[in-house]
Amino acid sequence: MRKGILVNWDNGSIIIVFVFGLVIVGLVAAILLLMNNDKKKE
Repeated sequence: MRKGILVNWDNGSIIIVFVFGLVIVGLVAAILLLMNNDKKKE
């Protein structure tokens, strides 16, 4: 066990990190779409 690593990389944690990354990408994409829609609205 390495004390420098905060997460124990078992099978579950990798899936959780992957899903968390997808959620953040989805939120950023939604914000960008809303910003683009507001600019075109004029």
